Amino acid sequence: MKNVVTFGEIMLRLSTPGFERFVQASQFDVSYGGGEANVAVSLAGYGLNSWFVTRLPEHEIGEAALQSVRRYGVNTEHIVRGGDRLGIYFLETGASQRPSRVIYDRADSSVTEIKSGMVDWENIFEGKEWFHWTGITPALGPDPAAVLEEACRAAKKAGVTVSCDLNFRAKLWTEEQARKVMKPLMSYVDVCIANEEDAEKCLGFTAGTTDVEDAHLDEKGYAHLAMELKKEYDFKAVAITLRESFSASRNGWSALLHDDKSCSTPFRSRRYEIDIVDRVGGGDSFAAGLIYGLLCMDHSRDALEFAVAASCLKHSIPGDFNLVSRGEVEKLIKSGGSGRVER
Repeated sequence: MKNVVTFGEIMLRLSTPGFERFVQASQFDVSYGGGEANVAVSLAGYGLNSWFVTRLPEHEIGEAALQSVRRYGVNTEHIVRGGDRLGIYFLETGASQRPSRVIYDRADSSVTEIKSGMVDWENIFEGKEWFHWTGITPALGPDPAAVLEEACRAAKKAGVTVSCDLNFRAKLWTEEQARKVMKPLMSYVDVCIANEEDAEKCLGFTAGTTDVEDAHLDEKGYAHLAMELKKEYDFKAVAITLRESFSASRNGWSALLHDDKSCSTPFRSRRYEIDIVDRVGGGDSFAAGLIYGLLCMDHSRDALEFAVAASCLKHSIPGDFNLVSRGEVEKLIKSGGSGRVER
């Protein structure tokens, strides 16, 4: 069985019931999530050995966050305890032409105060095959960024494959700050996952004339972007997600993958039209599906199709976590997804 480690922040999610606006809500639905935690949960669900590393406060809310991933089979033995608070984010789910809105309350959370030397990365990576992180983690501050670089160095020393989902967050840092930190970290990365905004904001690469908000995709531009990223940073593989945003409720969803097996042009996946229940975690579910596929499948084209189908299913599930099985993803790939009742 393959072994994967992820490192990042898990947060308390407070979302308005249904499609209520913040000003309407008299209560919030409680759940937990965060980029790397979401990936760890998905991978455990596919049957891999999955470790999540973070720092959590030693009170009941920190324990609740820990248990939220442990209940789905994620190994939490390397989580560091300490600090005073868990980060929070508030979610108002959009519908039709009204977009979803997120408000963060994560300043001074436990993981932002993590320090170099707190995590025994050499021990953690012994016997592991894969390490995954996102651009959210170094954006949390200089201390998480330093610990992340420690992890990347230890992973490369141990011969572990490293993947990164660029995940630019404008509420955490500027383009200039992102590029200053992210570009050097790319030297550790084997598999890069991005969309057109991430690639531009973090690394300065553009995807032709694509306008996602106008639901227009310049497919040649995306292919060129993937090839340029692979060439510039010598990645083993580059995956680009292709989202066509017709409204907050309906998106087109597909992706492409460029690696050494795709010859002159990247592979393009099947395209799905999605009626969205919850978009949060959609990119993380793609990353997890791709990691699983590249670790466990013979062909990278099959890995790409698995990743896109897994993410398609996530958009139908409330909460950050993609609570689907490997069999459900494979069934969608074969059937195309009629959504008929199973009796």
